[in-house]
Amino acid sequence: MREGFSPSFGHLVAGYRRFRQNGWAPNRERWANLRDGQEPEVMIIACSDSRVDPAQVFDVDPGEIFVVRNVAAMVPPFETTPGHHGVSAALEFAVQVLKVKEIVVMGHGMCGGCKAALTREMHGTEPGEGGFIADWIALLDDVRDEVAALHGTEGRPAERAMEQAGVRVSLNNLRTFPCIRRKERDGELRLTGAFFAISDGVLHVLDEARGVFEPVE
Repeated sequence: MREGFSPSFGHLVAGYRRFRQNGWAPNRERWANLRDGQEPEVMIIACSDSRVDPAQVFDVDPGEIFVVRNVAAMVPPFETTPGHHGVSAALEFAVQVLKVKEIVVMGHGMCGGCKAALTREMHGTEPGEGGFIADWIALLDDVRDEVAALHGTEGRPAERAMEQAGVRVSLNNLRTFPCIRRKERDGELRLTGAFFAISDGVLHVLDEARGVFEPVE
């Protein structure tokens, strides 16, 4: 087999070999069952940040969660304009085909996307190079003004307020999808907001009635 891997990919291959020995081989029966399809009950929308892998945070096995990750764990509002709507397509598949029973939006601490939205500094983008980050985090423009008015735009309190506000925005946008709104109304689907604090490893869950994130003991 070809072994001329780059150091970065070689590191991944070493991990794959450990997985084959310690993760796949002892669980062949489970993998055999999964080859015929998947039946996850939970969809998780999380950030692409390398520090917050939902499968690791929730310690789940393959096949248990259907995951979408993007910058700042954002859900755009329902729209039918032409384009490539990746998050919307994943939602449609999870809700209407897989028939998941719960959608969890998980924001996290030290989120670069939320910080960029708060400060409106688009690091890593150049004019004419796409502007994709700026367009994406513009989803947070309205709530950014509310957070800035209460907490300013600098420091951890302001950043955490923005990170948690982002979860609320995504939950609100989820409810603009007719199928999600209908299923939640009929008790067939539950929406949950969560926040994982990288600094201390604590998961918080949103109490929407009270508007606060409570740590999970």
